[in-house]
Formats: sequence, C-alpha cells, structure tokens
Amino acid sequence: MSDTNTLLTAKDFTSSQEPKWCPGCGDHAVLQQLKNAMADLGLKPEEVIVVSGIGCSSRLPYYVSTYGVHGIHGRAMAMASGLKTARPDLSVWVATGDGDALSIGGNHYIHTVRRNLDMNVILFNNEIYGLTKGQYSPTSKVGLKTVTSPNGVVDYPMNTAALTLGSGGTFVARVLDRDGKFMREVFKRAAHHKGTSVVEIYQNCPIYNDGAFAVFTDKERKADTTVYLEQDKPLVFGAQQDKGIKLDGFTPVIVDLTDSSVSKDDLWIHDEKDKLKANILAGFFDDPDTMENCLPRPIGIFYVEDRFTYENALDEQIAQAQSGGEGTLEELLAGPSTWTIK
Repeated sequence: MSDTNTLLTAKDFTSSQEPKWCPGCGDHAVLQQLKNAMADLGLKPEEVIVVSGIGCSSRLPYYVSTYGVHGIHGRAMAMASGLKTARPDLSVWVATGDGDALSIGGNHYIHTVRRNLDMNVILFNNEIYGLTKGQYSPTSKVGLKTVTSPNGVVDYPMNTAALTLGSGGTFVARVLDRDGKFMREVFKRAAHHKGTSVVEIYQNCPIYNDGAFAVFTDKERKADTTVYLEQDKPLVFGAQQDKGIKLDGFTPVIVDLTDSSVSKDDLWIHDEKDKLKANILAGFFDDPDTMENCLPRPIGIFYVEDRFTYENALDEQIAQAQSGGEGTLEELLAGPSTWTIK
C-alpha cells in the first residue's frame, strides 16, 4: 500500500493499450472496477503485478499500467505463487477464466487456494471458451449447444464457490459484472484479506454465450433470483423484499415474509466466519431457468478466514533452519536419521 498522500485515480492505472474485447463484453466493466479499486486502495502502479494465463480475460495485464505477466494456459496460479514467494512486498493479482483456472489449470487452482498465499484471484466466469471461439467450459450449463457440444452439454457444471471452499479457501466471493460499485467494494475487501482471495465474476460473453446470466441480471428477475450477502444481516430477497431464507436443521427453506406467522427474527443471519453455512450457501446452485421455486443465487462474500500465509510460513521455516548457523552438504544429505543394514 502507498504511504504517500498523493491521490491516485483509475487513470493512473490505465495503460496505453486499447482493450481488444468485444463491445458489450463484461471484461470491460471488470477492468474499470479493478482500476478504481487499486486507486481507492492507495496502491502505486509499481507496487502491483497482474498475472494471467490464456483466454479473453487473460489479456488484462496489457490494459493496466502495472507490472504484468501474460503466461501460458492454466499456469497463472503457479507463476503468481512464485512471484509472491519471491516478492512478498508486491500486491499480486491473478486474472483468469473458467477454462484457464478450472480446466487445464484446475490442479494449480486447488493447491494455490489451499496454500493460501497473500494474493488476489479474479476469476472471470462466462461459462464458455471465448478466445478459442465458443467451446463449452467446465462451468457451462447442461444442455448448452456449442461447437464442441452441438447436441447440448451433458457435463454437470463445476460450482466454483463449492470447489474453492472445499480446497480450503480463506476468502470466497461472487459478484456480477453489471454490479460495478458492488464489485469494486468486494475487490477492496479481497485486497485487504491476508491470504488467497477468490472473487468469481459472472461475466457475459455477448458473442458465444450471450445472456448466460440474464436470469440474475435482468431488472425484472434479478430481485427474485439473487440474494445479496451482508454481514450480520438476514437473508432477504424478492422485488418487495418479501421473501426470506431460514434453516430447518441444515436445510435452507424459503419463507414468505408477508405471512404474519413468519418473523425476520427466524431468518438465517449471514456470518462470513461460519464455514458450515458458507458451504450451504455454495450449494444454492439451482438454475432458475429450468427449475421452479429454487433457491436464489448468493452474491457477495461467502466466507472469510484468518489463517497463516504460505510465504510467511516459508520465511519462518527458513529462518529456523538457519538459526543454528551454516551446515554442510553431508549433513543435509544424511538427514536426521541413519540406518545400519546387517
């Protein structure tokens, strides 16, 4: 973070390169809010590095005037992990997509999350491979017809929030590309988190998967299909804020708040520190376009946990190893134990 009083703006994080994304692509909104967040955080461009793999979203390092690395397919997490370990002073951001992170990069994604390096992952999810012209991705909906699934996708889609929590994620959030101000605030929360923050972004691809998230962004339907997570606030949704969610044991149930027998005091109160409830929230994954009376899709911060970071633990381990003075190669190779074989 910058220690100066100089006020920066998004322009200070804007590069000379014109974004080469299609008109109407949600990536434009994400880029703008990321620059806004960096300015709000008081960062200097030279204190930031953006790392990416392959995909439309992975062009992002060219469009910010920070340090950047455009790597190879699925390897953004590995490169960012090495950078953060070597330069813990830098603010490291990973720009990746549902294909880059969850398909070829899935193994790196899981282990980056569990190691918990202090860096920020913004995962653009448009449920399609856009850069390579419209193949289905790990998050594509069942039935989606693409160039690689002309008769419809038969794979069940990956649930990013559930995967991240199951991998030991310490900051798990989801936002919509059309909620600019909300996205900006979540980015800032993610940056302040000491550990690996993951922000999944439902992002529209107007060419190959247009309207994939319309059920969650359409003005007439959004209120009934999404629930915004606010710390210490009840889970309330609906156009008239007339619906709520309570827990019947571990089962979430929608209740009608216009019913005089129902009280807001009975509703589920959101707590970012409650991992059990975060996992239940991640299970709100029904498709409102194909199912009736399904649970709304959660938007916001699911879970936050304070846990040691990988780079700090590694530094402490090295310091401990060096505390006894210099060793020898023979001692290192021999290790702490020897065996005599008769």
